[in-house]
Amino acid sequence: MLTAADRPSLPRLLHPVAWWVWGVGLAAAASRTTNPFLLLLIGAVAAWVVLERRELGASNAFAGFLVIGLVAVGLRVLMAALLGGGVTGRVVLFRLPEIPLPAWTAGVRLGGAVTLEGVLAAAYDGLRLAAILACLGATNVLASPRRLLRYVPATLYDVGTAVVVALTYAPQMVEDAGRVRAARRLRGHSGRGLREMARLAVPVLEGALDRSLALAASMESRGYGRAVHRTPASRRRASALTVLGLLGVVAGLYGLLDGSSPPLMGLPLLFLGVLLAGASLATGARRDPRTRYRRDPWALPEWAVAACGTVPAVVMFVGSDQGWPGITPVQVPATLPELPVVAVLAIGVAALAAWVSPPPPQRAAATVPAREKVQVPA
Repeated sequence: MLTAADRPSLPRLLHPVAWWVWGVGLAAAASRTTNPFLLLLIGAVAAWVVLERRELGASNAFAGFLVIGLVAVGLRVLMAALLGGGVTGRVVLFRLPEIPLPAWTAGVRLGGAVTLEGVLAAAYDGLRLAAILACLGATNVLASPRRLLRYVPATLYDVGTAVVVALTYAPQMVEDAGRVRAARRLRGHSGRGLREMARLAVPVLEGALDRSLALAASMESRGYGRAVHRTPASRRRASALTVLGLLGVVAGLYGLLDGSSPPLMGLPLLFLGVLLAGASLATGARRDPRTRYRRDPWALPEWAVAACGTVPAVVMFVGSDQGWPGITPVQVPATLPELPVVAVLAIGVAALAAWVSPPPPQRAAATVPAREKVQVPA
C-alpha cells in the first residue's frame, strides 16, 4: 500500500543518502570513460538536476566545483604540453624551447613538440576529472552534508563530523570570496593580483572562523562531545577493524574504478572491506548509542532516484570491461570519437531523477500561483 511519502508530487526533501547514491553512481560512470561527448553529457545531466531540484536558499556550490574542474582541465593540458603526457602524435601544433635533461630522466622531456594527439589525451583525462567533480558538486547541493551527518554510523561520527564540516564550509568560503570580490569591485578595486588576493583572504577567513565558533557553540549546547565509557580492549578491536575495513573499501573501490587493476583488487577486496567495516561499526555502535530526531522517510522516490544513478554506472562498467566502441576513444590518430547509443541512453536515465524526485518544499511553495496564496477573509 502506497503512503503519502511515495507520491513524487508531494513537496518534501528527498533522503540525502538517495541523492548521494545517485551522485556517486553518476561519478562512477564518468570514471569509466574518456569520451568527451559522454563526459559533457554527464555534466549536463548533473547541472539539469541541480536546476530542477535545488532547494531555494541552499548552497550554490555547483559553480565552484565546475570552476575547479575547468582549472583541472587547463592544468592537465599545460602539464602535458610542458612535460609530455606519454602520447606521441604526428600532428605538431607548435614547438616549445626544449631543455636537455640528464640521461637518468629517460622518458621525461621539458619542452619540445606539442602534438594534437597529446593535447587531446590530456584534455580527455582532465575532462573526466571535471565530470566527476561536477557530479560530487551536484550531490553537495542537492543533499546537504549536514543532513547526511545524521546517518553516519555512531562509530564514525567524529570522522563524519569533520568531513561534513569541511564539505559545508568549503563551498561557503567560495561564496564569501565571490561576495567580497564583488564588494571590492564596487569600490573601484580590480579584484585581481596578489595584493588583492591577500586582502580577500582576511574577510573570508574571518567569516569561516565566526561560523566555526557558532557551530562549536551549537554542538556543545546539543550535547556533542560527551564522554562514552569504553574498555581498552573494545576500543582497540573497533579501531583495528575500522582501519582494515576502510583500507579494504578504498582499495576495492580503486580496483573497480581503475580498469587496469587485477580482478582480485575489485569486488572481492571491496566485499572483504565492507564486511570488516560492518563488524567495526557493529562493535562501536554497542558502546556508543545515539538517537535521531525526525527521521527522513525512505519511500518510492528514494528508490527511483537511487536506481537512476545506478543504471549509468552499471552500463558504463559493462561497456568498459567489454570494450564497447566509443567508451575509450582512440587519440592516435586524432579522430572524432564515436557516440555509443546505449551509454547515452543510460546517462539519460540519470536525468529522470529531476522528475521522479519530489520538489523541495520552499521551491514548491514559490511556484504556487499567486491566486492560490490569496486568502479570503471570513
